[in-house]
Amino acid sequence: MRAGIALGSNLGDKSALLNQAIGHLREIHESGDFLASSFHETAPVDCAPGTPSFLNAVAEIGTSLTPLELLHRLQQEEIRSGRPKNHPRNASRTLDLDLLYCDEMTLHHPELKLPHPRMTERSFVLAPLAEIRPDLRLSGWEMTCSEYLLRISNN
Repeated sequence: MRAGIALGSNLGDKSALLNQAIGHLREIHESGDFLASSFHETAPVDCAPGTPSFLNAVAEIGTSLTPLELLHRLQQEEIRSGRPKNHPRNASRTLDLDLLYCDEMTLHHPELKLPHPRMTERSFVLAPLAEIRPDLRLSGWEMTCSEYLLRISNN
């Protein structure tokens, strides 16, 4: 299965934290090409005033883990990187790893929704994703990743 993962950080040594997370994703990666975007510095979205800027990236891996197994591995990496297990939504964080998609799977589980329900509205996800998978069109999408990015960039 090909899985897309968004990476973000706005506390501490953001670049080092993202590089560490990419190293962890390389360890999980089992087959096919390992894809990773460059780092994109972005303004916070839906965060409290004065929140530091984020560093964002997207990676795509090949894995035999189930989506929930992968989600739990990502959450463990967040905790290892200093993120509290229980944290307020949109709070500053050392590391945020969001599972964006797993192949063409659609999933509505209490812990996980696939594809990620807000990814087509967020340039901080779409810009790095378009860098590695510009023609990606997931289940339920009307357009490609690049087309969604162009649409929200023009608004």
